Amino acid sequence: MIRVSVNGALGRMGSTVCQAVQDDSETELIESIDINSNNDKTLNSKPIFNDLSKFLSEIQPDVIVDFTNRESFMSLCELAIPKGIRIVSGSTGLLDEDYKKLQKICSDNNIGVLSASNFAIGAVLMMELASIAGKYFDYADLIESHHENKIDAPSGTAISIAEAASSKKDQKYKQNIAEKQTIKNTRGGDLDGVQIHSARMPGRVARHELVFGGLGQTFTMIHDSIDRNSFMPGVILGVKEIISHEDFVIGLDKIMGI
Repeated sequence: MIRVSVNGALGRMGSTVCQAVQDDSETELIESIDINSNNDKTLNSKPIFNDLSKFLSEIQPDVIVDFTNRESFMSLCELAIPKGIRIVSGSTGLLDEDYKKLQKICSDNNIGVLSASNFAIGAVLMMELASIAGKYFDYADLIESHHENKIDAPSGTAISIAEAASSKKDQKYKQNIAEKQTIKNTRGGDLDGVQIHSARMPGRVARHELVFGGLGQTFTMIHDSIDRNSFMPGVILGVKEIISHEDFVIGLDKIMGI
């Protein structure tokens, strides 16, 4: 059994991860962490700590699953990796300097960490398909929509899809430059020529629509996460696979062998 703790256990994603860990026959949910816990809350009869340092001084999980934010994830890595604890994280917004720092910490300690912008298998496949299709088209627009409480825009997944779509092109996508833009930024953001548009609203979990345009045709890819359970097969796969890694792994595609 793989002993798993969850950082951010009381959040919407965290609580879904807790249930998925409990439901899997090869993983065991043990004590977890959430800054909003008052230390009398429990999951699976196990306490939820609100202090990371105290948690790490008392508990030794095999893997910690993290769905919090950049700052919390980086603090977790700095404290947990030297203790031999592996991490699977869906926290986004990491900077280039963070990736370099994580690569060094993992290398120095021979401990695996998985950081992925999306754990939905379909979203990962969409990135791969976008990299194949992108070089055949001249234009690309990406529309992504998430729930109203998402703090970053565009989503980490949208950035990964746009990067994938551009990865095999010799030059940037062409763009329509509006002669008159009556509302500023209507054309969205620009990443390597991919125009990215972000929507935030109740009723959404995650939706990514990538539209390629070429002479006389368009090619559209859509991935919908209907609820947070869509991410759980990827999370559990990551937990089971990161046990055998001693390095910093970026993206679920590496775990899937893509």
